Amino acid sequence: MTGPDRPAAGTGAEYEHTAVPPGARKSLLSVAGVWGGFPMCLGNAVFGGLIVYNLGLREGFWAILAGNLALLGYVGALSHHAGRTGRSFAMQAADAFGPRGRLLVTGLLATVVIGWFSYQVGLTGTTLQQVLGWTPVWGALLGAVVYVALTVTGIRALSLVGLVAVPLFLLTAGLAFWYAARGGATASGALSYRGHDHGITFWSAVGIVVAGFADSGTMTADFTRWSRDGRSAVYATAAAFPFGNTVAYLVGGAVVATGGAAHPATDGGSFLGLLDGHGGWITALAVLFTLANLGSVAAHCLYNAAVGWSGLTPLRMRPLAVLLGAAGAALALTGVWTSIVSWLQLLGILVPPIGAVLIVHQFLGRRAENGEAAGSATTAPGADTAAGTGAVTGAVTAAGGPGLPAAQAGGVPARRDHGLRWPATASWAAGSGAAWLLHHLEPGSLDALLGFCVAACAFGGHHLVTARVRPHAPGAPAAAAVAAGAARR
Repeated sequence: MTGPDRPAAGTGAEYEHTAVPPGARKSLLSVAGVWGGFPMCLGNAVFGGLIVYNLGLREGFWAILAGNLALLGYVGALSHHAGRTGRSFAMQAADAFGPRGRLLVTGLLATVVIGWFSYQVGLTGTTLQQVLGWTPVWGALLGAVVYVALTVTGIRALSLVGLVAVPLFLLTAGLAFWYAARGGATASGALSYRGHDHGITFWSAVGIVVAGFADSGTMTADFTRWSRDGRSAVYATAAAFPFGNTVAYLVGGAVVATGGAAHPATDGGSFLGLLDGHGGWITALAVLFTLANLGSVAAHCLYNAAVGWSGLTPLRMRPLAVLLGAAGAALALTGVWTSIVSWLQLLGILVPPIGAVLIVHQFLGRRAENGEAAGSATTAPGADTAAGTGAVTGAVTAAGGPGLPAAQAGGVPARRDHGLRWPATASWAAGSGAAWLLHHLEPGSLDALLGFCVAACAFGGHHLVTARVRPHAPGAPAAAAVAAGAARR
């Protein structure tokens, strides 16, 4: 059956309001292209250069690697659930935070990623000014039009542009290093680069890496819901963390360590300056690299924003992408994109606790709620058959069975909460508050990790306490077993 909430597979549907059905799932290469091409961008090279400029190449490498391994664990856990259920981030947020809590959580992240879209648009303008001498406004407008067009095409375009962006990034970076070597740069000189120690500590560098993908990493379900299963979703995530993101950061760090960055203290590891003055073909390659590379990141961020807001409204992804893209371009033209450090600090404090609540809810909350639903079904005399039927029905609902309303498809528990789920919201607030306090009392600390741990412990503690005090009716364990078996099938 097709309709407004259940489009037919193969029609270019984006499944904004329902789980992605098995027949519409993508191959591992396709989803890995979506994630793998996302972090291999000039912006991450800039941040990698800033880290190495402060810590040196060796210590900077370990900080970059540590941050990416942390992202693999964090994003991988969220991706596994998305690949298993086919559900978007907005659907998962409704499950954990309640329908009204979903408005708060999804609305926040779907708005924040518009800021990252604006950053890429603004960076396009300044980069084309360096390469072609254009006025930044015209370069930014061109970039905005191209990036919105990519996003409107949908998830297939994100996969394709990602698969193109990776080799193009490696080719352009390789040429930059070749020209740097012709100018006298050596590998031994890069390895001996010790940095300048201007305020970024090892753990704050790890925090920068984590915060760089705190938003879209938390919203990974919008990408990995297209995977064929949970394991494939984790493999696709690994294409970005640690591989693609680490490479992009280290390229920028190596540019600084070899002396190829003109202004490493402010511009980090931007390497396009190494391509200046080498002929028209190299200039054309630099322009293509700029549009494809920054466009990959911008389109991913805009896709997150459009899918997120479509999950909160009856609107589809494509018209929202046009509206939100216009708003993001307007922000870029006002110069807001230059406040990127403030965005990173905000993300590092507010976003990881959201992911912590989602992960705990997926691993602990569903088990408790299925047990509660099964127990309730056996309270009436002679209700054994009804309990078993109800448990199986609940399990099919959790699996996103066919014919279910969009709000229930893909695993929303049977016990419906029509407002704000306060335990989840309070855990998020506790994690954010702890991270904010550490950020101001001990600058340079790993506040993102503290916020994640506090939120996870608070929400996990709530589930453990409620599981102990919740009364269990006779026969509930058997019904829960039936539910678990049906969910596995």
